[in-house]
Amino acid sequence: MTERAQLRIAGDPRPLVLAVGQSILAAALEQGVDLDHACGGVCACSTCHVRVQQGLDCLSPPSEDELDQLDEAPGVGLDSRLGCQARLLRVPAGGAVAIAIPSWNRNAMREGSG
Repeated sequence: MTERAQLRIAGDPRPLVLAVGQSILAAALEQGVDLDHACGGVCACSTCHVRVQQGLDCLSPPSEDELDQLDEAPGVGLDSRLGCQARLLRVPAGGAVAIAIPSWNRNAMREGSG
């Protein structure tokens, strides 16, 4: 059985899961979360930028390509990751990975979904 963590998204009350080996983007899309991913999730843009509030140390380390893409994203911090690249390596001690989708990205999602 695949190990799973809770995936908590700020402002979204749904109970979501993130499996070991799965990316945040894949888990979000699989569970109906509309996380933007203009490049199709291949690390060629920064539209799936998220801020990891809990469990950052349990995610795969960022590659140079990911860091280059994050350089182009607004509102980047030390907790920033691309959802398409951040994969769960192990379940955090608290059992959850918590993320926030930056407001500029949520706004882009709403504008693009109409």
